[in-house]
Amino acid sequence: MAARAYWQGQIRLALVSIPVEIYTATKSGASVSFRQIHEPTGKPIHYEKVVTGVGPVDTDEIMKGYEVEKGSYVLLDQDEIDAVKLESKKTLELTQFVDANEIDVLYYDKPYFVVPADDLAEEAFIVLREALRRTKKVGLGQLALRGREYVVSLKPCGRGMVLETLRYAEEVRKAQSYFRDISDDKPDKELLDLAESLIEKKSGSFDASEFHNRYVDALQELIARKRKSKGGKIVEDAEEAGGGQRGSNVVDLMAALKDSLEKPEGKKAKSSGKKRASG
Repeated sequence: MAARAYWQGQIRLALVSIPVEIYTATKSGASVSFRQIHEPTGKPIHYEKVVTGVGPVDTDEIMKGYEVEKGSYVLLDQDEIDAVKLESKKTLELTQFVDANEIDVLYYDKPYFVVPADDLAEEAFIVLREALRRTKKVGLGQLALRGREYVVSLKPCGRGMVLETLRYAEEVRKAQSYFRDISDDKPDKELLDLAESLIEKKSGSFDASEFHNRYVDALQELIARKRKSKGGKIVEDAEEAGGGQRGSNVVDLMAALKDSLEKPEGKKAKSSGKKRASG
């Protein structure tokens, strides 16, 4: 496998240990990066690490410090931090199994592909994968990655498995504080039927390739126009750009839904019968 493993270790289930490797399942998307520029000279701005009263310092003079009280720090070097012993640095012990729908989507963070480390590990790997698939369960445990211990979930994905890091409870805000002002009113049945019909009309199989980053496209177009204008300022009026609809407070919801249903589709939704990726 050409890619370099992000983590190597073993999955432990009771007395069974399975050597595995994990690989990052995602990559950075397209983006437009900017540098800070000193306008009078057109040159990039650089940053230096400085100490008040001392000035710039060398990187080998820098340590990590934990503030125990105002202005007082416990200093640690990287070797001391790396030497902290956690069993989960090399072993993911599956300590609990839950239904996948029990885990709120807010807790999921980042996915990784999991593969057996060698041919000898493959049989036990396949047994665990199929047991999870047949029971429709997700395995949970804790794993140390790059200086932090995560709660992680493990589930089947095609021939392999996917491990996803999860956020801790204290990292997730409670939804009630944001949703409490929304009324408990029941929607009008006719409006609800129209909305359901509109959803059905636009339903299809998920295909990530149908979506692309329009903001990056717009920025690249702006940069091209800026180059042609030789420095002239380019600011589009929000109303002209199609942002003038938001302020309207006179909306006939019934008419809007009906018009949406009658409007021909620019691109027909893909058949919902299309085979989905296994997982």
